[in-house]
Amino acid sequence: MQIETPGASEANPPQLDDTKAQRGISALDNTGELLLALVAAGRPLSLRDLAAAADMPAAKAFPHLVSLLKVGLLSRDDAGLFGAGPLGMELGLIALQRLSPIRDAEPEIVALAAQSGMSVAVAILGPLGPTVIRFEESARPQHVSLRVGTVVSLVNTAIGRVFAAHLADDVLVGLLSQESIRLAGAPVGEVLVSPKKGVTSLAPAYLARRAKVVKEGIDDALDAPVPGIGTLAAPVFDHTGSVTLVVAVIGTSSSFDYSLQGTTAQRLLATTRRLSWRFGWIGR
Repeated sequence: MQIETPGASEANPPQLDDTKAQRGISALDNTGELLLALVAAGRPLSLRDLAAAADMPAAKAFPHLVSLLKVGLLSRDDAGLFGAGPLGMELGLIALQRLSPIRDAEPEIVALAAQSGMSVAVAILGPLGPTVIRFEESARPQHVSLRVGTVVSLVNTAIGRVFAAHLADDVLVGLLSQESIRLAGAPVGEVLVSPKKGVTSLAPAYLARRAKVVKEGIDDALDAPVPGIGTLAAPVFDHTGSVTLVVAVIGTSSSFDYSLQGTTAQRLLATTRRLSWRFGWIGR
Protein backbone atom coordinates (compact mmCIF):
# COMPACT_ATOMS: atom_id res chain seq x y z
CA MET A 1 0.00 0.00 0.00
CA GLN A 2 1.32 3.42 -0.93
CA ILE A 3 0.76 6.12 1.62
CA GLU A 4 0.59 9.61 0.19
CA THR A 5 1.40 12.75 2.09
CA PRO A 6 -1.73 14.93 2.32
CA GLY A 7 -1.55 17.72 -0.22
CA ALA A 8 1.54 16.32 -1.89
CA SER A 9 2.11 14.39 -5.09
CA GLU A 10 5.01 13.42 -7.27
CA ALA A 11 4.22 16.39 -9.48
CA ASN A 12 3.93 18.79 -6.53
CA PRO A 13 6.21 17.63 -3.70
CA PRO A 14 6.44 19.63 -0.46
CA GLN A 15 8.90 22.51 -0.73
CA LEU A 16 11.48 22.34 2.06
CA ASP A 17 12.17 26.06 1.93
CA ASP A 18 8.52 26.87 2.62
CA THR A 19 8.92 26.29 6.36
CA LYS A 20 5.91 28.36 7.43
CA ALA A 21 3.54 26.15 5.46
CA GLN A 22 4.79 22.89 6.94
CA ARG A 23 4.57 21.19 10.29
CA GLY A 24 7.80 19.72 11.59
CA ILE A 25 8.55 17.28 14.38
CA SER A 26 8.64 19.15 17.67
CA ALA A 27 11.18 16.77 19.20
CA LEU A 28 13.60 17.50 16.36
CA ASP A 29 12.96 21.21 16.77
CA ASN A 30 14.09 20.86 20.38
CA THR A 31 17.17 18.96 19.26
CA GLY A 32 17.92 21.76 16.84
CA GLU A 33 17.75 24.30 19.67
CA LEU A 34 20.47 22.39 21.50
CA LEU A 35 22.68 22.30 18.41
CA LEU A 36 22.17 26.02 17.82
CA ALA A 37 23.06 26.76 21.44
CA LEU A 38 26.28 24.76 21.13
CA VAL A 39 27.23 26.56 17.91
CA ALA A 40 26.50 29.94 19.50
CA ALA A 41 28.74 29.08 22.46
CA GLY A 42 31.62 28.17 20.17
CA ARG A 43 33.08 25.73 22.71
CA PRO A 44 32.18 22.41 24.38
CA LEU A 45 29.53 22.70 27.10
CA SER A 46 28.34 20.61 30.01
CA LEU A 47 24.82 19.22 30.09
CA ARG A 48 23.73 21.90 32.55
CA ASP A 49 25.22 24.79 30.58
CA LEU A 50 24.02 23.51 27.22
CA ALA A 51 20.47 22.99 28.50
CA ALA A 52 20.48 26.46 30.04
CA ALA A 53 21.74 28.01 26.80
CA ALA A 54 18.88 26.33 24.95
CA ASP A 55 16.41 27.46 27.65
CA MET A 56 15.52 23.85 28.36
CA PRO A 57 15.45 21.73 31.56
CA ALA A 58 18.45 19.41 31.77
CA ALA A 59 16.16 16.38 32.17
CA LYS A 60 14.48 17.25 28.88
CA ALA A 61 17.73 18.00 27.08
CA PHE A 62 19.51 14.77 28.08
CA PRO A 63 17.57 12.29 25.87
CA HIS A 64 18.11 14.54 22.86
CA LEU A 65 21.83 14.66 23.56
CA VAL A 66 21.99 10.88 23.93
CA SER A 67 20.49 10.49 20.45
CA LEU A 68 22.90 13.07 19.03
CA LEU A 69 25.78 11.11 20.55
CA LYS A 70 24.51 7.84 19.07
CA VAL A 71 24.38 9.16 15.51
CA GLY A 72 27.70 10.98 15.85
CA LEU A 73 26.50 14.57 15.52
CA LEU A 74 27.93 15.22 18.99
CA SER A 75 30.71 13.73 21.08
CA ARG A 76 31.38 13.87 24.82
CA ASP A 77 34.84 14.15 26.32
CA ASP A 78 36.21 12.76 29.58
CA ALA A 79 35.14 15.91 31.42
CA GLY A 80 31.55 15.35 30.31
CA LEU A 81 31.50 18.27 27.87
CA PHE A 82 29.52 18.04 24.65
CA GLY A 83 31.13 19.08 21.37
CA ALA A 84 31.03 18.30 17.67
CA GLY A 85 31.07 14.60 16.81
CA PRO A 86 32.50 12.81 13.76
CA LEU A 87 29.28 13.09 11.74
CA GLY A 88 28.95 16.76 12.67
CA MET A 89 32.50 17.38 11.49
CA GLU A 90 31.91 15.53 8.22
CA LEU A 91 28.80 17.61 7.53
CA GLY A 92 30.77 20.76 8.30
CA LEU A 93 33.55 19.75 5.92
CA ILE A 94 31.03 19.07 3.16
CA ALA A 95 29.55 22.53 3.67
CA LEU A 96 33.00 24.15 3.62
CA GLN A 97 33.92 22.34 0.39
CA ARG A 98 30.82 23.77 -1.26
CA LEU A 99 31.55 27.33 -0.20
CA SER A 100 32.27 29.96 -2.81
CA PRO A 101 32.64 33.30 -0.99
CA ILE A 102 31.92 35.45 -4.03
CA ARG A 103 28.95 33.41 -5.21
CA ASP A 104 27.49 33.07 -1.73
CA ALA A 105 27.98 36.76 -0.96
CA GLU A 106 26.24 37.93 -4.14
CA PRO A 107 22.64 38.04 -2.80
CA GLU A 108 23.78 39.86 0.34
CA ILE A 109 25.70 42.44 -1.69
CA VAL A 110 22.74 43.16 -3.96
CA ALA A 111 20.40 43.42 -0.97
CA LEU A 112 22.75 45.76 0.91
CA ALA A 113 23.01 48.06 -2.11
CA ALA A 114 19.22 48.13 -2.45
CA GLN A 115 18.61 48.77 1.26
CA SER A 116 21.22 51.47 1.62
CA GLY A 117 20.82 53.13 -1.76
CA MET A 118 24.61 53.21 -1.96
CA SER A 119 27.25 51.48 -4.04
CA VAL A 120 28.75 48.34 -2.52
CA ALA A 121 32.26 47.06 -3.20
CA VAL A 122 33.70 43.67 -2.28
CA ALA A 123 37.46 43.13 -2.10
CA ILE A 124 39.85 40.25 -1.48
CA LEU A 125 43.52 40.34 -0.56
CA GLY A 126 45.21 39.62 -3.89
CA PRO A 127 48.91 39.32 -4.78
CA LEU A 128 49.23 43.10 -5.15
CA GLY A 129 47.06 44.00 -2.16
CA PRO A 130 43.34 44.66 -1.49
CA THR A 131 41.64 44.11 -4.86
CA VAL A 132 38.04 44.94 -5.78
CA ILE A 133 36.33 41.88 -7.26
CA ARG A 134 32.67 42.99 -7.18
CA PHE A 135 31.12 46.43 -7.51
CA GLU A 136 27.37 46.97 -7.26
CA GLU A 137 26.75 50.51 -8.42
CA SER A 138 24.22 52.82 -6.86
CA ALA A 139 21.36 54.25 -8.90
CA ARG A 140 22.57 57.66 -7.76
CA PRO A 141 25.38 59.22 -9.82
CA GLN A 142 28.71 58.96 -7.99
CA HIS A 143 32.21 59.89 -9.09
CA VAL A 144 33.92 56.82 -7.68
CA SER A 145 37.17 55.57 -9.19
CA LEU A 146 36.71 52.00 -7.96
CA ARG A 147 36.21 49.31 -10.56
CA VAL A 148 36.62 45.55 -10.60
CA GLY A 149 40.36 44.93 -10.51
CA THR A 150 41.26 48.15 -8.69
CA VAL A 151 43.98 47.62 -6.06
CA VAL A 152 43.50 50.05 -3.16
CA SER A 153 45.78 51.52 -0.53
CA LEU A 154 46.38 49.71 2.76
CA VAL A 155 46.80 53.12 4.38
CA ASN A 156 44.45 55.66 2.83
CA THR A 157 41.30 53.60 2.17
CA ALA A 158 38.84 52.04 4.58
CA ILE A 159 38.89 48.78 2.62
CA GLY A 160 42.67 48.55 2.85
CA ARG A 161 42.84 49.46 6.52
CA VAL A 162 40.33 46.73 7.40
CA PHE A 163 42.56 44.15 5.70
CA ALA A 164 45.64 45.66 7.36
CA ALA A 165 44.03 45.44 10.79
CA HIS A 166 43.90 41.65 10.55
CA LEU A 167 47.31 40.91 9.03
CA ALA A 168 50.42 39.89 10.94
CA ASP A 169 52.94 42.73 11.22
CA ASP A 170 55.59 41.02 9.11
CA VAL A 171 53.10 40.27 6.33
CA LEU A 172 51.81 43.83 6.39
CA VAL A 173 55.31 45.31 6.28
CA GLY A 174 56.02 43.28 3.16
CA LEU A 175 52.82 44.45 1.47
CA LEU A 176 53.41 48.08 2.40
CA SER A 177 56.67 48.03 0.50
CA GLN A 178 54.49 47.99 -2.65
CA GLU A 179 52.10 50.67 -1.43
CA SER A 180 53.03 53.13 -4.20
CA ILE A 181 51.39 51.01 -6.91
CA ARG A 182 47.94 51.12 -5.29
CA LEU A 183 45.07 53.55 -5.66
CA ALA A 184 45.67 56.43 -3.20
CA GLY A 185 48.87 54.73 -2.06
CA ALA A 186 50.78 56.43 0.75
CA PRO A 187 54.50 57.23 0.78
CA VAL A 188 56.25 54.31 2.43
CA GLY A 189 57.99 56.63 4.88
CA GLU A 190 54.64 57.59 6.43
CA VAL A 191 53.91 54.09 7.68
CA LEU A 192 57.20 52.19 7.84
CA VAL A 193 59.97 52.97 10.31
CA SER A 194 63.48 51.64 9.73
CA PRO A 195 65.66 52.18 12.80
CA LYS A 196 69.45 51.95 12.72
CA LYS A 197 69.41 48.20 13.35
CA GLY A 198 67.73 47.77 9.98
CA VAL A 199 64.53 46.19 11.31
CA THR A 200 61.50 47.71 9.60
CA SER A 201 58.40 48.30 11.74
CA LEU A 202 55.05 50.08 11.51
CA ALA A 203 54.68 53.74 12.46
CA PRO A 204 52.91 54.33 15.83
CA ALA A 205 50.03 56.31 14.29
CA TYR A 206 49.33 53.51 11.82
CA LEU A 207 49.44 50.91 14.58
CA ALA A 208 46.93 52.97 16.57
CA ARG A 209 44.54 53.14 13.61
CA ARG A 210 44.80 49.37 13.11
CA ALA A 211 43.94 48.78 16.76
CA LYS A 212 40.91 51.07 16.44
CA VAL A 213 39.62 49.12 13.44
CA VAL A 214 40.01 45.80 15.28
CA LYS A 215 38.18 47.14 18.33
CA GLU A 216 35.26 48.66 16.42
CA GLY A 217 35.01 46.00 13.71
CA ILE A 218 34.52 48.66 11.03
CA ASP A 219 36.39 51.57 9.45
CA ASP A 220 35.37 54.79 7.75
CA ALA A 221 36.84 57.19 5.23
CA LEU A 222 35.13 60.55 4.68
CA ASP A 223 36.19 62.83 1.80
CA ALA A 224 39.38 60.80 1.46
CA PRO A 225 40.97 59.71 -0.73
CA VAL A 226 38.21 61.13 -3.00
CA PRO A 227 36.67 64.49 -1.96
CA GLY A 228 32.90 64.28 -1.59
CA ILE A 229 32.89 60.48 -1.25
CA GLY A 230 32.62 58.48 1.97
CA THR A 231 33.12 54.81 2.73
CA LEU A 232 32.30 52.37 5.49
CA ALA A 233 34.08 48.99 5.35
CA ALA A 234 33.86 45.82 7.45
CA PRO A 235 35.47 42.36 7.34
CA VAL A 236 34.00 38.96 6.53
CA PHE A 237 35.78 36.11 8.34
CA ASP A 238 36.06 32.45 7.35
CA HIS A 239 36.09 29.36 9.56
CA THR A 240 39.76 29.93 10.46
CA GLY A 241 39.14 33.49 11.66
CA SER A 242 40.96 34.97 8.66
CA VAL A 243 39.50 37.85 6.66
CA THR A 244 38.24 36.37 3.39
CA LEU A 245 36.39 39.46 2.10
CA VAL A 246 35.96 43.12 2.95
CA VAL A 247 32.60 44.69 2.12
CA ALA A 248 32.31 48.46 1.74
CA VAL A 249 29.37 50.82 1.35
CA ILE A 250 30.24 53.90 -0.72
CA GLY A 251 28.29 57.09 -1.32
CA THR A 252 28.44 60.86 -1.48
CA SER A 253 29.49 62.44 1.80
CA SER A 254 26.14 64.16 2.25
CA SER A 255 23.96 61.20 1.31
CA PHE A 256 23.87 59.20 4.53
CA ASP A 257 24.98 58.95 8.13
CA TYR A 258 28.59 57.76 8.24
CA SER A 259 28.69 57.36 12.02
CA LEU A 260 29.73 53.92 13.17
CA GLN A 261 26.46 53.62 15.11
CA GLY A 262 24.26 54.81 12.25
CA THR A 263 21.75 52.83 10.21
CA THR A 264 24.07 52.25 7.26
CA ALA A 265 26.91 51.02 9.47
CA GLN A 266 24.57 48.63 11.25
CA ARG A 267 23.25 47.28 7.95
CA LEU A 268 26.80 46.72 6.76
CA LEU A 269 27.78 44.94 9.98
CA ALA A 270 24.66 42.77 9.86
CA THR A 271 25.59 41.73 6.32
CA THR A 272 29.21 40.90 7.14
CA ARG A 273 28.20 38.98 10.26
CA ARG A 274 25.72 36.85 8.34
CA LEU A 275 28.34 36.09 5.71
CA SER A 276 30.96 35.29 8.35
CA TRP A 277 28.55 32.90 10.05
CA ARG A 278 27.84 31.27 6.70
CA PHE A 279 31.56 30.83 6.05
CA GLY A 280 32.03 29.07 9.39
CA TRP A 281 33.17 31.85 11.71
CA ILE A 282 31.79 31.52 15.24
CA GLY A 283 33.85 34.19 16.98
CA ARG A 284 32.51 37.25 18.71
